[in-house]
Amino acid sequence: MKFKKIFLTATLAAVAMGMSAQETVMVEESETVYRPNWYVQGQFGFQETLGETSFGKLMAPNAQIAVGYNFNQVVGLRLAANSWRSKAALSLDESYYWKWNYIAPMLDVTFDITNLIGGFNPDRLVSFGVFAGVGANIAWDNGEAVKINDMLKPTIGGENVLRNIWDGTKVRMAGRMGINLDFNVAKNVQFGFEAQANFLNDDYNSKLAHNADWYFNFLAGVKYTFGGNSKKSTKMVAAPVVPCEPQIIEKIVEKVVEVPVAAPAQEQAKAEPLRRDVLFAINRSTIANDQQYKVKEVIEYLKANPAAKVVVTGYADKGTGSRAINLRLADQRSKVVAKAIIAGGIAADRVVTKSMGDDMYQPYIDPIQNRVAICVAE
Repeated sequence: MKFKKIFLTATLAAVAMGMSAQETVMVEESETVYRPNWYVQGQFGFQETLGETSFGKLMAPNAQIAVGYNFNQVVGLRLAANSWRSKAALSLDESYYWKWNYIAPMLDVTFDITNLIGGFNPDRLVSFGVFAGVGANIAWDNGEAVKINDMLKPTIGGENVLRNIWDGTKVRMAGRMGINLDFNVAKNVQFGFEAQANFLNDDYNSKLAHNADWYFNFLAGVKYTFGGNSKKSTKMVAAPVVPCEPQIIEKIVEKVVEVPVAAPAQEQAKAEPLRRDVLFAINRSTIANDQQYKVKEVIEYLKANPAAKVVVTGYADKGTGSRAINLRLADQRSKVVAKAIIAGGIAADRVVTKSMGDDMYQPYIDPIQNRVAICVAE
């Protein structure tokens, strides 16, 4: 025969007080956000004036330089100087052509439609925008039109054939609207295309038509952004908090009784490994609200199995963004999940972080599933 002690355990009301006194743990997270920026731009192309001939016969060289400021990811202002040459034509028994010079300083309001619809993404390769502006058109050197008009005057009794003929230097109000398509070729550099429709009063081309005169510019060029358009933003967020174990106060009552010798207890079965995939939004390393429960399940498993450890491996979708950015994102995702697990009461030496290597291994076929930190606890 053998003797055994019987312990009677009493749980006191202090348990509820202990749970309410939990402290919120803050962890640091970083993300890439838009940075307002200045830029300069140089473009070259051609102009086509709306006239009485087929497309191409009134084509002239065109150039533009500009400086601008983007207030946010959608709206900006641009001051541009567009210049070179315009052409016009008159068709009678035969066709007559003339040209003159101009410069048009314009102030444009710019809109990035891609960011407006899809949100800001520093790794986006192509962006589409629109703009509208007002300014002045300063024109001079219209001597060819004057000569043609003087030559044709005798044919209609000495009157001007070009009813809006002008000479010297003329300043006119002008407006324009257009579209642009830009390609990111480096961190601070874009190569892009631009199409403009410009309009001003009826006497620009020296002819009387009782409507606005139009010319169209088609340009290609380079834009340089000072300091780039993105920056790192760090913020403190609350880590997922797992309720602490109730505080138990035990009262021991000892009583000696005779019991039969118990058979040796079977060794406790080893717990099955636990895997949880914590998914992230594109270009983000912040744990979303709908993924917090997975982190809590890992914490609960580790508390229930004190000998277990967890390996957190971060990944990124290699089909989106550059190699350097994807490696950084993968590392950040593993670390932010590890911080949340440690903040939940797990010792740091039980949490191991890894990230995908230079081979850019992808655990899934679906790109969305590869934006993940995989937790394996055992």
